[in-house]
Amino acid sequence: MSVETLTVEKPRRNEVLVRTFAAGLCHSDLHFIDGTYPTPFPVVLGHEAAGVVEVVGEDVSYLKPGDHVISCLSVFCGHCEWCGSGHPSLCQEPSVKMPPGVAKRLRWNGAHVNQFFNLSAFAEQMVVHEHALVKVRADMPLDLASLIGCSVITGYGAVAHTARVAPGATVAVFGTGGIGLAVIASARLAGAARIIAVDVDPSKAAMAKLFGATDFVEASDGDAAQQVQELTGGGVDHAFECVGLKQTAEQTFKSLRTRGTATLIGMFPPALKLELPAIDFLRERRIQGSVMGSNRFRTDMPRLVEFYLQGRLPLAEMVSARIRLDQVNDGFAALKKGGISRNVLVFDQ
Repeated sequence: MSVETLTVEKPRRNEVLVRTFAAGLCHSDLHFIDGTYPTPFPVVLGHEAAGVVEVVGEDVSYLKPGDHVISCLSVFCGHCEWCGSGHPSLCQEPSVKMPPGVAKRLRWNGAHVNQFFNLSAFAEQMVVHEHALVKVRADMPLDLASLIGCSVITGYGAVAHTARVAPGATVAVFGTGGIGLAVIASARLAGAARIIAVDVDPSKAAMAKLFGATDFVEASDGDAAQQVQELTGGGVDHAFECVGLKQTAEQTFKSLRTRGTATLIGMFPPALKLELPAIDFLRERRIQGSVMGSNRFRTDMPRLVEFYLQGRLPLAEMVSARIRLDQVNDGFAALKKGGISRNVLVFDQ
């Protein structure tokens, strides 16, 4: 990636111009950088952000200049089948969730530049649909609020909406990066009795326990699923895959007790196939996917802000480093190397 000067179009009908304050560096962006997922070039990446509204377009009623906002790639229309049935994160209405290459909001030397997930947060300004934003309290630190825009909402939603973890449940979380830590913290909020963090890096144990893990399994020290089975005397009620690997997905399923549920959150390579023992389905074990935590971000994100301000949701501890825009490539190199939770790009204001 290179830092360039672009022209940002004025907000049109139902659109908003946001001054970006901070943007998290997410593994999802990395998948597009390394080519695991295709996207048309040139493109401005970034999708986990928070900022302040500067200008609103025609017919915008939800927001006004000066509002503090968090962005979300789960932009919704509000009237399709999925929105109407309470699943706005699954909205695919092309007028708001425009396919790659369609949005005409950015130009570079007079030529079209593609917008990433209808956001493009690695920029000082974003023009987005108002339904890609949620208004939050002005006393919420925006660098921490940006984390809520993807990793935290994804982990929280997977626990609260997709899996619906009940008080007293047992939980295993495979992968303790940003999303994994959010799952752990959310399972604690849900009242889980036991939360087992699983990771190949033993140095992540302390962080996992800070976020709410009761146990830590070092995945490189033998069969991780078997270790979870032995710790719990038969498996967990819920297991979450937060990495996007075949091995961890299959271990997630194998760590379940009878009638347990595995929830896959990680972004898997498009052609990847999983192999699961068919006999285990006769024990009513289940496996399911979760897209952005099945979120309802207009209600979920303000709640997460309240949890943070009440001291019930660690966010500051999730930040590995704050970086400048010209350090974005170094930030992704560190992310690819591993051992960090979240680097946050902070813009000069």
